[in-house]
Amino acid sequence: MTNSDPIAALAEVDPKKISKEEFVSLLSAASEVASNGGTVDLSSMDPQTFARLISRASKDQIEAVMARPELRVRVLDEVFRRMEAHFKAEKAGTAKAIVHWRIQAGEDFERYETVIADGACSVNKDNQAEPRVTVTLSPAEFLKLASGNGSAPVMFMTGKIKVKGDLGFAAGLSNLFSIPKA
Repeated sequence: MTNSDPIAALAEVDPKKISKEEFVSLLSAASEVASNGGTVDLSSMDPQTFARLISRASKDQIEAVMARPELRVRVLDEVFRRMEAHFKAEKAGTAKAIVHWRIQAGEDFERYETVIADGACSVNKDNQAEPRVTVTLSPAEFLKLASGNGSAPVMFMTGKIKVKGDLGFAAGLSNLFSIPKA
């Protein structure tokens, strides 16, 4: 891999042909924040490229990326930032809901709050409002779900996703977003 642009390198790589260490290294390079001297960041990665990477990556590769706290936060922050852009206001109609996301991070959780109201979606890390639903899952399962590489009903039935609150709303939550396909 001789490409000096980490995003372009990721677009070309087949995770099945590299080690988990190489996968972590590539994703880490692609997640460099411009303010820290990097020239690229994950926001410049096309959603389909991200979905393809997750679909081709092994469970070990995804878990290795998500085991690094600084990289896990960068990846999750970017996925949640994109939720606003991928929100389908026409599907939401007049729905109002607050979704709390609890993504396992060792013994603790990375926490995000999705607020759906007035035909818009916003995301924050405050988790101050009372949720309609709380979703708890591992980082690897979250990435599979967010990249269209996992089935929420199957994950729920197999215990990989835990849902507290309005199960009916939770079941249709993915329909409110354009989820990229690999």
